[in-house]
Amino acid sequence: MADDKDDKKPEGATARPRTAGRTATPARTPRPAGARAAPPAAAATAAPAAPRRTLTEFRALRPATDAAAAPAEGVQREAKRDSKGRSYGTGRRKNAIARVWVMPGVGKITVNGRESTTYFARPVLRMMIGQPLVASQRLSEIDVWCTVVGGGLSGQAGAVRHGISRALCNFEPSLRGVLKTGGFLTRDSRVVERKKYGKHKARRSTQFSKR
Repeated sequence: MADDKDDKKPEGATARPRTAGRTATPARTPRPAGARAAPPAAAATAAPAAPRRTLTEFRALRPATDAAAAPAEGVQREAKRDSKGRSYGTGRRKNAIARVWVMPGVGKITVNGRESTTYFARPVLRMMIGQPLVASQRLSEIDVWCTVVGGGLSGQAGAVRHGISRALCNFEPSLRGVLKTGGFLTRDSRVVERKKYGKHKARRSTQFSKR
């Protein structure tokens, strides 16, 4: 069969070399071990990298306006009183909101137009609303007049205590440290957990029945 193929070729035809029409690729010179390629021209002419700075050096670079904007230690707060010498504070606890006014007096506390001993019949609630006055040693020097709405008696007592504490800070700013240490200025954000569908209450599930 090879002879038949050779017979089909025209006479005088020569075999074309395989490398015809291709450009010869120059041989690569082997790179010595450990040698690195030369960087591009653009990278060689780039500016040198900035030196690394420590955190202390960065703090030193802050503008001087930061120190001027920061409040100075021991800033004296001014008392906030109206024309009648009263100071106001709003207190909140659960769903109750109390609006409290404090003024110089003999230690009388009025809640919604009634005496505190009548409005809060439970001794623990009466003790709760008097805690800020006892901590600041102003129990017999200041009268309290407040209105409170929403929630139950426990929430209302907590709201009145919070309002008295904030009003005392406006009445006599020097008492802020004592009241803050006792935790009377912190808003207690605890509220009842919502009911979940498919359950009796927030956590109470239906009784399990095997059959």
